[in-house]
Amino acid sequence: MPSNSTPGTALITGASTGIGAIYAHRLAQRGYALILVARDQQRLVSLTKEIAAKTGRKTEALAADLTIKADLKRIEERLRSDSSITALVNNAGFGGAAKLIDSNIDEMENMIQLNVTALTRLTSAVLPGFLGRSKGLIINIASIVALSPELLNGVYSGTKAFVVNLTQSLHNEVKGKGIRVQAVLPGATRTPFWDRAKLPVDNLPERNVMTAEEMVDASLAGLDQGELITIPSLPDLADWNKFEAARKALGPNLTHKHSAARYGIHA
Repeated sequence: MPSNSTPGTALITGASTGIGAIYAHRLAQRGYALILVARDQQRLVSLTKEIAAKTGRKTEALAADLTIKADLKRIEERLRSDSSITALVNNAGFGGAAKLIDSNIDEMENMIQLNVTALTRLTSAVLPGFLGRSKGLIINIASIVALSPELLNGVYSGTKAFVVNLTQSLHNEVKGKGIRVQAVLPGATRTPFWDRAKLPVDNLPERNVMTAEEMVDASLAGLDQGELITIPSLPDLADWNKFEAARKALGPNLTHKHSAARYGIHA
């Protein structure tokens, strides 16, 4: 178990570059030891050495491709068995910008595997230990496309809507049990994401693109403020609150014995 003087260990997926690497730096600065997971062993090792030198925190590199079942299960087992782990940052993922008809379906399946299946399995693996110790933090990196399915690729936006829904549901499951959960919905962020999506970030209006450093810093500020859903670019939190209130207002009328009168079916 981690000592009372430290927050424990954070396992971060997709940690070798971009948002994941910034989370690694920031959480180390907050006192966490680190387990960094990504496919690129060389980059991971370099990052762990850099962070250890700067902060003195214990760092570990675990090379794994979370779309490969054996690798995913290896990380799941670490989450189940390592009682020092007190935080999980589900950052690994990739996106796309093309329409479904123009997309490679195998790539779409891999996207679902990484963005949805791996995230769900890792969350499920870490949860029993967190509940048993009444302590834990789960940060899930989603995207603003979860709220705007017309943007980019529909499979991508669907995977990120899943992340938001899972986080909201999980919040209800674990509230009052010592576990914090947060979904982060970045807008356009200057990371290698855009290269893989084949939409160079420099093609976007500069006013719409945030640095990864500012995005992570804002997200951690949102965490400190107790936010369940953090949208770093959103100027007025009241807009999100109104959106949520409207969604919840639908609840009492989403299921009834008879169909709505506008369909003219039930006399």
